[in-house]
Amino acid sequence: MSQRDWVAAAIHKIEADFNRSADTHLIPLELPGYPGIDLYLKDESSHPTGSLKHRLARSLFLYALANGWLREGAPVIEASSGSTAVSEAYFARLLGLPFIAVMPASTSPEKIAAITFYGGQCHLVEQAGAINAESERLAREHGGHFMDQFTYAERATDWRANNNIAESIFKQMAAEPHPIPEWIVCSPGTGGTGATLGRYVRYRRHATRILCVDPEHSVFFDYYRDALGGAGDPGRLHHCGSRIEGIGRPRVEPSFVPACIDAMVKVPDALSLAAMRWASATLGRRVGGSTGTNLVGVLHAAHAMCRAGRRGSIVTILCDAGDRYAHSYYDPAWYARCGIDTADSDAAIAAAVAGGVLPALATAAG
Repeated sequence: MSQRDWVAAAIHKIEADFNRSADTHLIPLELPGYPGIDLYLKDESSHPTGSLKHRLARSLFLYALANGWLREGAPVIEASSGSTAVSEAYFARLLGLPFIAVMPASTSPEKIAAITFYGGQCHLVEQAGAINAESERLAREHGGHFMDQFTYAERATDWRANNNIAESIFKQMAAEPHPIPEWIVCSPGTGGTGATLGRYVRYRRHATRILCVDPEHSVFFDYYRDALGGAGDPGRLHHCGSRIEGIGRPRVEPSFVPACIDAMVKVPDALSLAAMRWASATLGRRVGGSTGTNLVGVLHAAHAMCRAGRRGSIVTILCDAGDRYAHSYYDPAWYARCGIDTADSDAAIAAAVAGGVLPALATAAG
């Protein structure tokens, strides 16, 4: 089989897999303290690989195939904190390609097990900031392709349509009381979701604003705030990786596009995880930490809408299920080891859900 024929067959396999898949649900969730404000969770945990990153992995594979970067039998290498690697391992297995995930050593064992289940190999590094360089080295040594989600996420996704997450949200909102959301809240890992959402709402001329919520140990918020003042440093670094897996980065990634975002909020990890626990109890099933970060952003936006006397809708993303974090976010011993308070943060989220004010958060708006 020629390279061109192999690429055509590979794209056909991915498209057939997509045709077998249903869209993800949009779940209404009541906020008792905010009458007239409707909240919806876009439940990305229902993808075959269990997270929002399933969409990204499909787009990255199609982009790499169309560019001629993947070859029959040659390995695919990715730098990932876990969920993207799980999804890419799925697509690599679909195409019969070897897959190597380069991840921080702190990545959850549940994610490592999922990558292994799909036939991938896990290459762990101690320093989160070293995963890109190590991925490049492995790609050279093995004659493979470094997928590089942090560079290509914002351009691999077709932001105009093609059932991206933005188009899906607006289609599912069409029959709701407030079909055009006041805010869509997301959190940056690569930055690609924020770029897709921001581009789509501008392209469709919606009034919706994009609120991006950054976890405690991440550089994106600081870069965005400085960029608003004309002094954003793309070389800015943070001293450690994020404790909220899947979001936050110690360096500014190329797929993070500040101009696509209307506002940002910096969220302490204790509040993210308290909001995660509240959502899990309210939904009757566990969600991941990044969903909690998103919900703190929702409460921030809802409180501002309430103060301004505005009604409307807010949409955010349920990024993945909490089963992948049984050893950490759902283990009391993990909180003790990390020195993270739960009682005060749980009380703060409960008060905010009832309409109270969140603890002071760092904010920036374009």
